Amino acid sequence: MPNRLIADRERFAALHPERRILIGGRDWGYVEAGDSGPALLLIPGTLGRGDIFWQPIEALKDRARIVAVTFPASGGVIEWVGDLAELCSRLGHDRVTVLGSSLGGYVAQYFAAAHPHLAERLIAANTLHSVADVGSRPPYSSDLDHAPIEEIRAGFGRGLGAWRERHPEQTELIDLLMAEVEGRIPEPELRTRLNALKRGPELPPLDLPCDRIATIEAADDPLIPQPMRDAVRARLKPSVAYCFEWGGHFPYVVRPELYVSLLEEQLGLPVTGDGWDNGEWRSR
Repeated sequence: MPNRLIADRERFAALHPERRILIGGRDWGYVEAGDSGPALLLIPGTLGRGDIFWQPIEALKDRARIVAVTFPASGGVIEWVGDLAELCSRLGHDRVTVLGSSLGGYVAQYFAAAHPHLAERLIAANTLHSVADVGSRPPYSSDLDHAPIEEIRAGFGRGLGAWRERHPEQTELIDLLMAEVEGRIPEPELRTRLNALKRGPELPPLDLPCDRIATIEAADDPLIPQPMRDAVRARLKPSVAYCFEWGGHFPYVVRPELYVSLLEEQLGLPVTGDGWDNGEWRSR
């Protein structure tokens, strides 16, 4: 059977092709949508290009100015944060709500700390608070510079295969992510993303009021265990913490309507869906 998620993402990509921009000698990709409303900067994780946020982008593009980025094939967290500040300047965004997921959530936290004048709000999603122990865990424990790319991709495949066995209802998501692993994210970009956390800096202090910080997590996230989720909230002290009862590491893909409703809340937009009264929790 055709994969509905892949087909829908490909439809979106045809309508909103990724643009390229050179910043700091690094070749970034980005998708831009919307020309009015609050500015929203979306930063993906390791297994996603900017268009992995296609469902929230389509839902919000008539009410917000959205930029979703794709990491370049060089640099790391510190360089990327400087580049993203320059990108905001070039696109005319003086203030942005920055949402990052996973690797992107770490970058978003660093961005908000380094450029508090640009960060209207920080939304740290399905992410971590420190890179202190990252290098001891697969796939980061591999020689990311020299290990055969097939070996690295196979490692992702094993992890995704285990998730498929536990959650066969998310087979379409796994197929979409495998397409990213198997070449939609080119080898240099994939290695660079992994090294960005393995060699990444610890997060600097964050000078942002708590009422401008939110976190997102999922109770069944296979990559961000409960102690790490707790540590993210303890560090950021968010005014709002959203928790999906289920959604894994990619709730914005598998539960887009609920994800859009929390973005509407954070952007100050009217909430169009059912909101957070479905057994999920939102703490303040």
